[in-house]
Amino acid sequence: MSARQEAVPSAVNIFATAVWSSASNQLFFTYAFNMGFVLGVDGGGTKTECMLMDPAGKIVARSISGPSNPYRVGVESAAREIEKAADLCLREAGAVRNAVAAIGAGLAGTGNRELKEGMRALLSAAFPGAVVSVFTDLEAALAAAGEGPVIVLVAGTGSAAIGRNGQGQVWRTGGQGPRLGDDGSAFDIGSRAVARAMKEREQQGRDSVLGRKILEQLGYATWQELRERAVLQPDHVYPLVFPVVAAAADAGDEAAREILLQAAGELSSLVNAVAEHSGQGREEIRIVKMGGMMGRSTFFDGQLDAALKRALPEAQFAASRMSPAEAAARAARY
Repeated sequence: MSARQEAVPSAVNIFATAVWSSASNQLFFTYAFNMGFVLGVDGGGTKTECMLMDPAGKIVARSISGPSNPYRVGVESAAREIEKAADLCLREAGAVRNAVAAIGAGLAGTGNRELKEGMRALLSAAFPGAVVSVFTDLEAALAAAGEGPVIVLVAGTGSAAIGRNGQGQVWRTGGQGPRLGDDGSAFDIGSRAVARAMKEREQQGRDSVLGRKILEQLGYATWQELRERAVLQPDHVYPLVFPVVAAAADAGDEAAREILLQAAGELSSLVNAVAEHSGQGREEIRIVKMGGMMGRSTFFDGQLDAALKRALPEAQFAASRMSPAEAAARAARY
């Protein structure tokens, strides 16, 4: 397992407008604090969470829409989902788009510079009066965890870990997508569960208990039907299998438990890799867990905590100080 060091952009933005004076033949800069509404976005491969902050910094609306990871769904589709979530918030608050002064969007997949700039351009066009800041989902998650040394594990459609040591250095690992490595993620778990269920069907001539539950709850009549959909749209299949596996594990299904036990070990390895490379004193490590996989299964949550404790015995679990969407909004606001 390897990790790499990255510089995370400052959460402070100063907005300036250049004004040319023909009378004095000089260029002046006018500076302004953001006094309008601010949208905060946390976008991943399964859903988009959005919140609206008023000029006083109070959260006045929240909404959820579809996936907005541009690497997985494309920049146009991702931008549409963000617009959809933003419009829901604005409608709830009785506001309009031109009242939005800034947008902070923490989006999975925007470690790719081209995708990041593509999202910034589309959101700037959709909200022409707003200053748009695009961060990766991991940067937003790290900001949400609060100040000081911390490691954040993000486990949802994809998986990754990011950490900051006492000197402010930041390291991350994972988050490379399903082709290169989202080990232990909902996508990974779903893919393994489907492969295992299909193999059991071939070997035994009938579906396992877990296999039947996967087909029933996802609404497929046959494995061929599911496989054809997965080839065309894997994100519409494999992450949706995770809740089925989670529920089965809580009910005592051994196959489901084996799959989740392996995933817990892989996720703990991400955290351990960041801890080793960041040089944090192990007794000082604070671990914050985020993402759609958390809190979905008593069995999985217990196995993940146990795996993290085996890897980092002195680490302390902590709650996030705020949501990533709120962290993104505050980064854009100041």
